[in-house]
This record gives sequence, structure tokens and C-alpha cells, in this order.
Amino acid sequence: MPDPIDAHQVLMTGENSFIRLSHDGGATMSDRTSHWRVLWCPAGSGHALFMQGELTGGAVRIYGDNIAVVRWLQRTIETLLHAPFADEGVCVVPAEFSREGDPRSATTETVEADEDIVRLTWYDALEPFILNAPPGTGGRPLGVLSTFFPHRSAQLSLNDRVATGATWLERRGEHQSASSVLAWSESWLKPRD
Repeated sequence: MPDPIDAHQVLMTGENSFIRLSHDGGATMSDRTSHWRVLWCPAGSGHALFMQGELTGGAVRIYGDNIAVVRWLQRTIETLLHAPFADEGVCVVPAEFSREGDPRSATTETVEADEDIVRLTWYDALEPFILNAPPGTGGRPLGVLSTFFPHRSAQLSLNDRVATGATWLERRGEHQSASSVLAWSESWLKPRD
């Protein structure tokens, strides 16, 4: 009987949902976000939001409720996903994080800082699927297992200014996906020494 335990070391478990918007069907991105709800990692637990695009004037903004978790994400995972989000020279703005809704209808993540309110909303869901990308997939040293809830539509706002780009559809293997995804039950893995 095969061993039912994955052979890799767990680095982090939680969520890493994202919204990526475009004016030209994905050829270029107008706004990009990476929203983390970390249930466990070596730096603890907490939340982070990385964002860049038209709403931020092209600059990277980072919000978090545990700076140690934010910096760990930057050094360990964001450096593989989007290099500008891994810049530890960017200040982490303290914020509170909350969620409401359901992936079958609409889900909203709200990030509240002293001077900013960011809202990320996913709606018009597609069929969910499990992403299984072991270490080495796509040339990345780390692997990830995640439940993807892709959505045809999303809305991103910063202080009531709404991003004007749109989600686009894309394929992941044999599955219909999109550029805006609730990525829940996500675990990042690395090979054991």
C-alpha cells in the first residue's frame, strides 16, 4: 500500500487568494494583489495584502497584522511569485483584516488601515479544483497544494476608488480558471533535506 503521507516538509498553510486585472485580456496587468491568511508558518500566523497597479500609482503597497509573517512571506514565497512584492524596503502598513460572504455567490476581503480601506470582492464563480504543483513544477524549488475557487469577475477598491481593469479567463491544465481566485486550504512545501 502506498504511503498516504506527502514526503515534503510543510512550510506554510492557510490561504493565498489573488485578483489580477487587465484592460487587454491579460496581455498586461493593470492591478495585481496577493492576499494571505496564514494559519501557520515558522514566523507565526497572520494576514498580509500585497498590491500594485493603477490604484497605487504603480507603487507596491503592503498591509499586514504581523510584520514577521509578512517578511517571511516575502523572503520565502513572494520572491517566487512576483519579485516587486518581495522588496523588504517597502514599509508594512498595520491593518485589520476581515472576510464576509461565500465563494458560491460573492466573497469580500476587507483590509482597514488608519488611512486606507481596501476591498477585494470575487463573484461569478467557476467550478473549483485542486492545484497540485510539487516542488520543481515550473522550475520553482517550492511546491503548493491549494483549493482554487476561480471567479469570472472581481472588484478591487482602495478608499472607494474602484479599479477599472477586468478579470480574464485562463486554463490551468484541463481546468477553466481565471485571473481572480480564492485560493483556500493552501499549503506550501519544500523537499526534505
